[in-house]
Amino acid sequence: MKALTKSIFSFLILLMFAISASAQSANDVEMADLFHTSGKIYVVVAVLSVVFTGIVIFLISIDRKVSRLEKTIGEKK
Repeated sequence: MKALTKSIFSFLILLMFAISASAQSANDVEMADLFHTSGKIYVVVAVLSVVFTGIVIFLISIDRKVSRLEKTIGEKK
């Protein structure tokens, strides 16, 4: 189960790099310029960070619970 979690985490990291690389190539994005000039880009980044952190914490807690259940089932047999 930990291998699955590691592979999902690795996939998400690679996806983030791909998104950031494609985002850097677009220089004339008006919405990004508007968010940046008004200071709202920091709110967007903060919200995305909180959501991503929440998902990661949720996945880690589920992995721990499943590992604990697998351990108790293995001890009963």
